[in-house]
Amino acid sequence: MAFTPTYLLLLLTTSLSLLWQEAEAQLKFTIDSVTLGIDSSSEVSSGTFVNLICEVSVIQDQTLPLTYSFKFLHNDVVVYSKNTTDSSVFYELLPARAADSGDYKCQVSVQNKSKGSRTQRLVVTGLQTPTLIVSPKELYQGEEVTANCSAQDETGSLYFYFYLDEEKVKQVGGSGNSVETQLEMKNAGDRYLHCNYNILMQPDAGRSNNSDRVKVLVKDLFITPIMNIRPSKEAVEGDVVELICQVVNPPSNVTVYLTKDKTMLDSSSGTISHRLRVLAEDAGEYACKAVRNSMQKEAYKSIKVKELFSKPVLTMNPRVVFEGEQFKLNCNTDAYSPDRINIGDVKYNLYMNQVLLTPGGNYSGTAHPSLNGNYSCQAQALGRGQPRVVIKNSNTIVLQAKVPVSRPDLSVLGGRVILGKSFQLQCHSKNGSLPIDYTLLRDRRQVESRVVRRPSDRAIFNVTSIHRDTDIGSFSCQAQNHPSQSASESSREALQHIAIIEPVSTPELSLAPTHVAEGQDLTLTCTVQHGTPPITYTWYHSKSVQPLGSIKSNDMRKSHVVQGVGQEHGGGYYCVTINQSSDRKRSATVNIGVKLAGWKKGLIAAFCILLIASLLIVVIIKKCLLPFRRKRAGELSVKPASTTTDETLRLTHGTANEAANVTPGVMGKSVWSDHISGSESDDHISEGAPEIPETQYTEVQAQAPDPTRAPVKKGTDVVYSEVQNSVQGVSRSEQADGQGSVEYAQLNHNDPESEEQVPEPIQDHQ
Repeated sequence: MAFTPTYLLLLLTTSLSLLWQEAEAQLKFTIDSVTLGIDSSSEVSSGTFVNLICEVSVIQDQTLPLTYSFKFLHNDVVVYSKNTTDSSVFYELLPARAADSGDYKCQVSVQNKSKGSRTQRLVVTGLQTPTLIVSPKELYQGEEVTANCSAQDETGSLYFYFYLDEEKVKQVGGSGNSVETQLEMKNAGDRYLHCNYNILMQPDAGRSNNSDRVKVLVKDLFITPIMNIRPSKEAVEGDVVELICQVVNPPSNVTVYLTKDKTMLDSSSGTISHRLRVLAEDAGEYACKAVRNSMQKEAYKSIKVKELFSKPVLTMNPRVVFEGEQFKLNCNTDAYSPDRINIGDVKYNLYMNQVLLTPGGNYSGTAHPSLNGNYSCQAQALGRGQPRVVIKNSNTIVLQAKVPVSRPDLSVLGGRVILGKSFQLQCHSKNGSLPIDYTLLRDRRQVESRVVRRPSDRAIFNVTSIHRDTDIGSFSCQAQNHPSQSASESSREALQHIAIIEPVSTPELSLAPTHVAEGQDLTLTCTVQHGTPPITYTWYHSKSVQPLGSIKSNDMRKSHVVQGVGQEHGGGYYCVTINQSSDRKRSATVNIGVKLAGWKKGLIAAFCILLIASLLIVVIIKKCLLPFRRKRAGELSVKPASTTTDETLRLTHGTANEAANVTPGVMGKSVWSDHISGSESDDHISEGAPEIPETQYTEVQAQAPDPTRAPVKKGTDVVYSEVQNSVQGVSRSEQADGQGSVEYAQLNHNDPESEEQVPEPIQDHQ
């Protein structure tokens, strides 16, 4: 494949560009500083040439050139930008104007790094003197000139001011450095115009110098109109008057107008001749106006008109009329001109809704809806020497016959009355013209009055309360809208069918049976003495907020049955009643206890009998064992403790409890009696028995040794006897005999014939 030289050159250039970009991307550098400088001072005069220079300093690890992107900002708006490999760029103001004043800054970007210079302030003082061009320089009053004010070397948004003879007449804003406008010349003579301007965004620059003054000649416009009235400025109704309005030798483009009270009667570009058959209302001032462009001149004349006869007046008697009543209409004039007509020359016609009702000025009728409408009167007369009759219309009277008020209806708002509570009565008549005066009566005595003036209003009366259903019949109301007629009163049977709600009385709760046992049914009966049915009965147990039951009924007494009561049903019960009055009443709380069931009582009795029988058997067994215990107690004695002394010691231990058990010494050791628990005792101790007396110890004197007994080895000299106090106060001997007390003695040995030895006493830790 052959490559052309152009293709090879393009390929080489692309390769070098890619290599350069890759090298530049791998270049390491940092922007050290960016500075902005102004080659002149920071404050210069308008028209001065100003250069701004931006320089950048970069630190890099290679000597390859970088591409810098420079941006010059004026008040944070970019005004100049350039991409270059040079490290400095100039921005020139050729020349500088006031609009160039402000804050300047330079921003330099290299690849993805950017840095800005410090802000420099530049102030340009002074404004260019504007130039004013006016055309035409000669014109008539009311015409306009075209004025052009410009400042070719200024920039920014300029606001121009125009002056006529040192008086500011107009101000115009523009987006450029020049503006053109129209100025009206109202006054004749030599007039002088000039202009100046300021820069909106540079208020510190102030106002420019004035432009040169331009002279304009304004010529006087001779268009003053002339006005005449023929044959005279004074006339009588029916006379023909001619009004002439004209301008002598007017210039072109002049229009003449004839007006009265801001109403245009006629207009023309030349002379106006306006003929008018005058009436009294035509009297007044007329204006003749000549207008050319915006210039206007005026002339005024007045006409006096004497009435041929006065405007007819229509009256109705009576002014307010009710249907069925008589009324009269009359039409008449108060004055006339006797030199032109006689009073009898005036003719009248009566109209109803602009249709002739009757000739003449009088009419009588009976008020009826068919006669309701607008009535007017027309009077006419022909004056002497006048070609046409003069016609005048009277005022209009609207006849709307009032409707007498109908018999009012008295009703209860809401349709029901609750005894003892307030309610509202409404008195209303279906027919009757407003206003209507309503009065509420009770027992034929006035209670309160209301005046209804609008259809949306209602006569509503507040009643505190009634306490008997028959009291509702004592109310009635009256309605009246005609002062000369008697009031219409409501029917006395109007409230006979009103629902009267009597609140329920406080209920009474009774229980049956009054003494209930487990398993029985308990009937709760709630009774009220009075109250309008239906009545809702609700029963409650005092231990729960949830009702036991509820029922609505027309009866004065209702019951609720609690089936199969248990111990949890004991406590207080009450009932609550309510009817349509929404007045809740609660009974007093009735308490009841639940007895045990019969089979439970029989079971307890059988258990008690069995327990008593068991106790008797235990007592009998103990009585049988008593002789045997006494015999055993006689065999026990105290042997001598020593053969060398005359004293012997004996330890006696007695118990008051029949259930005490005796255990002799075993294996040659001394044994003390212990108090045995009820389970181990021979005698049964029932609950509630007297408390067991405490055990006391007493010292027993030694007795003479018994010659028949073996001598006792010398040992302890003193032997203690444990004696229990008697609860009943009997002697120790009687207690020992009656209760089977047993003495315990410390024996020398279990067998009298065994080797003599003295065992150590065993202490009782009871």
